[in-house]
Amino acid sequence: MKQSAVYFITNKNNTVLYIGVTSNLEKRIFQHKNKTYKNSFTARYNCNKLVYFEVFSDITNAIKREKQLKNGNRKRKNALVNKENPEWKDLSEGWVFNFT
Repeated sequence: MKQSAVYFITNKNNTVLYIGVTSNLEKRIFQHKNKTYKNSFTARYNCNKLVYFEVFSDITNAIKREKQLKNGNRKRKNALVNKENPEWKDLSEGWVFNFT
């Protein structure tokens, strides 16, 4: 069964927060880190640090959760990250990307 994920990425100063959904988290984070889409929001604001993610077995549920999270205010989003990742470390650090 293919898994999906909702994720938050930010820039090095944690001033910008992007919420996305994907069916391949590792590949998507690789794309963000390498600015595959040069004109995207995340490329323009240098968002490449994965600070939060949730995994789902159904893409429909992942999309619902993404919409729910996007409708929340920044304070709630920060609280969610702070609860799971209080130091706002890059959760993808150490991942071995092999998508070239």
